[in-house]
Amino acid sequence: MDAALLRADCANCAALCCVALAFDRSELFAIDKACGEACPNLDGSGGCRIYEDRAGYGFRGCEYFDCLGAGQRVTQDLFGGRSWQQEPGLLAPMLRAFEVMRRVHEWLALLHQAARFDLAADERRALAALEAELDPPQGWTAPALAALRVEDAGARVQAFLASLKAYVA
Repeated sequence: MDAALLRADCANCAALCCVALAFDRSELFAIDKACGEACPNLDGSGGCRIYEDRAGYGFRGCEYFDCLGAGQRVTQDLFGGRSWQQEPGLLAPMLRAFEVMRRVHEWLALLHQAARFDLAADERRALAALEAELDPPQGWTAPALAALRVEDAGARVQAFLASLKAYVA
């Protein structure tokens, strides 16, 4: 698995985290924002007006968040670089895809860490099978991602990781 796949690239995303994620007014966020509501700091081109000083404006939580590359993967791979900002009808499907892709990328990140262990051959094969399921060689399509049984995939990843407890004990 290419580790670059798990790095956020905001320049190639449609500001999905700025819409998809809800947050409550706190020491991390200056305002309340509902899931599906665009952050008021987004400019007309999908950039953040306060990006350089997010913490100074009370949005330290934005600095901590990492989509692990899910945002640009949805925007570029599934929607061909299109954005809900130019095509408002894409908002709901992009948000649904982002929700699933975030989980997929979280699992891939955990598997990437597990790959650092000196795994036995059967464990390496199991890891490779999980990675192939979550990062298909042919790439994701919107219908394939929608068909992914998210809870089942997550359970398989969790069971595999639990089987590796001897490596971290």
